[in-house]
Amino acid sequence: MAGIELKSSAFSDQAIIPRRYTKDGDDVSPPLTWSGVPDDAAELVLLCEDPDAPGGPFLHWLVTGIDPHSDGVGTGHTPEHGTPHQNDFGEPGWGGPRPPKGDDAHHYFFRLYALPGHVPLPARASAQQVHQAVDKAQLASGNLMALYQR
Repeated sequence: MAGIELKSSAFSDQAIIPRRYTKDGDDVSPPLTWSGVPDDAAELVLLCEDPDAPGGPFLHWLVTGIDPHSDGVGTGHTPEHGTPHQNDFGEPGWGGPRPPKGDDAHHYFFRLYALPGHVPLPARASAQQVHQAVDKAQLASGNLMALYQR
């Protein structure tokens, strides 16, 4: 399976996500760029999750229907043609990191999936439901991981 290169100009892979992109800061989504999307992709899906959350994986961002010919998204924006879904804060779109105070640094996984067609998801999909729907259907994917601690 081919890989998508997913990057951010705001932080490097396995680095601390700047406060600006968290609930402690401006709570705006970080800028992302990607390359290596297969030519036969019909849709991209973007997911950001925190697997270290006390109640299990916490969904911070889910966007479906992203144009497969796009190559990124700017700070505070929704990817081109994308549909933002409700995050686990109960808000549409991005909900920045806000781990419990005193916890070890949480891991925030940004995942971009290239799909051969639309994959239906429940109205309020959990991170686990997204994985169940897209992991086997994907043509390619890319990951970027950030850390944050309060």
